[in-house]
Amino acid sequence: MERAAWLDRVRESMVVTWGLIARHSEGGRAIEREGVFAAVVPATPKRSVSNSVIYSDADALARALDELAAAYDEAGVEAWTVWVPEGETEAAAALADAGHALDAEPRAMGAELDGLERPDLGDVDWFRGCDLETVGRVNDSAYGYGPHGFSPIISTLPPTEVHPYGARVDGKTVAVMLAIDGAGDTEIAWVATDEAARGRGLATALMSQALWDARQRGMRTSTLQATKLGAPIYERVGFRDLGALQMWERRR
Repeated sequence: MERAAWLDRVRESMVVTWGLIARHSEGGRAIEREGVFAAVVPATPKRSVSNSVIYSDADALARALDELAAAYDEAGVEAWTVWVPEGETEAAAALADAGHALDAEPRAMGAELDGLERPDLGDVDWFRGCDLETVGRVNDSAYGYGPHGFSPIISTLPPTEVHPYGARVDGKTVAVMLAIDGAGDTEIAWVATDEAARGRGLATALMSQALWDARQRGMRTSTLQATKLGAPIYERVGFRDLGALQMWERRR
């Protein structure tokens, strides 16, 4: 698959994931315009990543920026971000002119699921159906988010529309992740391992199992957005780097 097609798939899956967040979090809503999608999530007003804008048309994005800014202000959101694939300079310039700043550059990544073999997870104590509150708690703890983390929005996701996984050490859940299906692709999200449990291959094991399960559900590909910490894990289970996804943030 060419990079442009992969990026379209990344965008489509992000819309599915952030659409779930927007529609099921307290006070949240989705704004959908031709070529532009925005998740308005006042439950995490200080977290721009959960107040995400995804676009497929740079001109439509530029036309929508004033409306989006007003919607986020009205909702009490203090920070929101627009995801811009590396090299899309027109959108980046429009955002800079509108007062956005380049905040981070995670990597877009994708994997083909054809040809996967059932993983051997050895003695990893893993399980499907991890409680969503636990997924949120482990993420907030692992990344040091404190009281302004993602638990309020992860815990309200509809359990029937996500696939949560966990791994335990000495009976305690110390590694978690979610898989979210949409249009033939499963997006991997909120992968986290408690600091004390890192280096044991728990996240790699969970992802390997999640990708196998996704293939059994008929998914053809998997996509995600990778931090520097997460990228090596994803490469080990077959993801390829599709380039940077710039996060152009606007913060009060």
